[in-house]
Amino acid sequence: MVLLNALLTPDLGLIFWTTVVFLILWFILGKTAWNPITSALKNRETNIENALKQADQARADMANLKSEHLQLLNEAKEERSRMLKEAKDIKDKMITDAKEQARLEYDKIIASAASEITNQKMAAITEVKNLIGTNAIDLAKKVLARELDTPAEHQAFVADEIKKIRLN
Repeated sequence: MVLLNALLTPDLGLIFWTTVVFLILWFILGKTAWNPITSALKNRETNIENALKQADQARADMANLKSEHLQLLNEAKEERSRMLKEAKDIKDKMITDAKEQARLEYDKIIASAASEITNQKMAAITEVKNLIGTNAIDLAKKVLARELDTPAEHQAFVADEIKKIRLN
């Protein structure tokens, strides 16, 4: 117990030598270990600050890229809208031109048909006039070739000839 008691109660010499050894150790560690440890801590702190700055820069770059992406997307949408509008305008113009061309062609066909109808009508009228003239001349020849005494015989003969003409 005395030995235990001696270990538990510090002696003045023990305190002095412990302090001296501690100071020598502190001095040796200060010369050899503290400088590398503090420089390593400073390097680590600098690296962390640089990493944080790079992260902030990357975040700012991402925000810029996002805004540029949105701008490009909006420009693409505007370009698509413009192209669709141009395509629609071209389609409408083509339809309008086709309708106009069809209308002009229709008018030409109608005018041609009307002209053809008029020509055929005139040809038919001329043919009928010629036929009537020929029949009248034939009838006149027959009337002159035959001697009829009374007007009743003349009328009966003409009626007979007209019936023959109608049958043809």
